[in-house]
Amino acid sequence: MLAGATRTAARMGRAPGLGWVAGLVRRGAVGLASRSGTLDLSRVEQVPESLAWPLRREGLVPSERLRALGAEDPVHRLTSFVGMRVWLVTGHAESRAVLADAGSYSTDIRPYVGRRGRTDGDIGGLGFTDPPDHTRLRRMLTPELTMRALGRMRPLVESVVERQLDEVADAARGGGEVDLVPTFAFPVPFLVICDLLGLPDRRREEFRALGSARFDVSGGGYGTFGAISGSREFLLEEVRRQRVEPGPGLIGRLLAAHGDDVDDRELAGLADGVFTGGLETSASMLALGAAVLLEDRPTWRGLAAGSTPVEPVVEELLRLLSVVQVAFPRFVRREAVVGGVTVRPGDVVLVSLPAADHDERLTGPGATRFDPARGPAAHLAFGHGLHRCVGAELARLELRTAYAGLAARFGDLRLVAPPEVSETSLVLGVDRVLVRTGA
Repeated sequence: MLAGATRTAARMGRAPGLGWVAGLVRRGAVGLASRSGTLDLSRVEQVPESLAWPLRREGLVPSERLRALGAEDPVHRLTSFVGMRVWLVTGHAESRAVLADAGSYSTDIRPYVGRRGRTDGDIGGLGFTDPPDHTRLRRMLTPELTMRALGRMRPLVESVVERQLDEVADAARGGGEVDLVPTFAFPVPFLVICDLLGLPDRRREEFRALGSARFDVSGGGYGTFGAISGSREFLLEEVRRQRVEPGPGLIGRLLAAHGDDVDDRELAGLADGVFTGGLETSASMLALGAAVLLEDRPTWRGLAAGSTPVEPVVEELLRLLSVVQVAFPRFVRREAVVGGVTVRPGDVVLVSLPAADHDERLTGPGATRFDPARGPAAHLAFGHGLHRCVGAELARLELRTAYAGLAARFGDLRLVAPPEVSETSLVLGVDRVLVRTGA
């Protein structure tokens, strides 16, 4: 069911994020104005080259230009528009400082988005919310995603991985090429998320189709923020249904524990954040991480034999790939100094997570090399501070299970060609990863 219909969803290069800044520069205030006269970022559709360069990669690692900024110009002024200065932070220490400072910066983008970019008038979710709302909502969600709580998810994750390994094996019969994206990398997190949210089987195909459309916003009139409306409306409807008939998953449990304290839109926003953060990022990591491992035969053979521990391998892949390319934009609400540079209210600060994770002040020499023996690094692949990814431990569980399972089942797997990745994508997207079994 999933294998033949996930190519569009795999093109995860057009999700909402940096595009709103691009639109300001490309279109100007008139093109982005709502009827009220305020900026309407829902009209943004693509990123121009003038702002796209920080997203460019050399293979799977950040460009040399971006990496150099971490040492030479770790707080870099990208552009300015109608008095709004846009900064790019690339140094590791400077990035951590920005991400940890919830007092000087806001991630609440709602004042800048017109109704066409919202669902029933609100974006919602943790990423675009400040305290105290963020604090209240995160306290509801966090207990559902701790390592202890995720213990009950382990058998499911293992079962899903085994199911998709069977699909890879079926596709590989006869020695043909297999694309790991639709057979393995996309279905694993999708099926896990469906079960986590408690979506009934009869509605999962509908949800999958909406997810595919969400990540393909190259056309149409809604722009990057408008593209989220389908899945958000689906989840809003599901929340309303489960208020009457609670399901066994996260939505049902949150309703049982906090039903009177969370409204339908807030809970739909939380569910949508789990969907967004857990699908495209994990799918990219599974596909691209597998490609890296297949090129490193000693590590691959060690995983296949069970002699190489998977935990440091996963952490090094998270650091190396850093598939979330830009953290949630930070709107400066009070003057702050970062890396010796003063940012002021009205400015916007973008943190480049790949640049921070390739800062040799963090890693030592050779940051672009895959080296699971280099020791643990305080990478920012999951962000940092108030908005650190709440699903980080679920992602780690999926990655550890999937990489180890893939290597154990297919020790002779080989990469046919370098992976095809998206350019100018907020999340480093991948179109396909072709592999073949045998020498």
